[in-house]
Amino acid sequence: MARPVIAMLTDFGARDHYAGTMKGVALGICPDVTLVDITHEVPAHDVLAGALELAAAYKYFPAGTIFLVVVDPGVGSARRGIAAEAGDFKFVAPDNGVLTAVLDEHAPKKIVELSERRYARPTVSRTFEGRDRFAPAAAWLAKGIELSALGRSANAIHRLDIPQPTVDADHVVGEVLLVDHFGNLITNIDRRTFDKLSSGPLDIRVGTFQVSKVISTYADASPGDICALFGSSDHLEIAANGTSASAELGLGRGASVQIARGA
Repeated sequence: MARPVIAMLTDFGARDHYAGTMKGVALGICPDVTLVDITHEVPAHDVLAGALELAAAYKYFPAGTIFLVVVDPGVGSARRGIAAEAGDFKFVAPDNGVLTAVLDEHAPKKIVELSERRYARPTVSRTFEGRDRFAPAAAWLAKGIELSALGRSANAIHRLDIPQPTVDADHVVGEVLLVDHFGNLITNIDRRTFDKLSSGPLDIRVGTFQVSKVISTYADASPGDICALFGSSDHLEIAANGTSASAELGLGRGASVQIARGA
């Protein structure tokens, strides 16, 4: 039988003990679990970034993987902890919208509150529920308990309003949703949306800057040139070969991206 997998995504960073402590808690409950770090470098408190990073990664994991997602600016508040089953996976997270992008792709089969205290640590810190509530719940799922054992049904959960592009016959208007480690500006315009206009020359602008061309790979642009391409998430990116497009253009999340049919 394959070993269970817990994949972790947080905004904890690598400097402090937080991520490692959650791993210790999980191993104490399920010693044979495989622990995988997706990232612990989500910008602090940035629930939207966490949701998008999770959506970019989860589908590449083995069926049955449990995702432990802790980007939680509401820690210690009245917001709930939840566990969800969607597609071939299970997710443990705060009820703050961080699962929105995944649940937009796969309607949840079941969602429960983390209300059953036997599957949490005896004392739950108001500042570190990742250690005391979320990591134990994920570990008990890895150990084989049913999702419903974690608590009562939670049918209505918080969803983020993730911006979507607008499309008409001659224009697509979107925006930058993420800036990655390399300074690439990742937009909400996917390839299918882009292809609705791609039958001829296009005018592509990010902010007020006109992007000269769409290329296949970063190396197709000259060093320092600003270009557009489809990245690994199959969304349009504005990039610069060998440097940060975000820094070069002075743009970040929320920057407008407009595509129009050329003359």
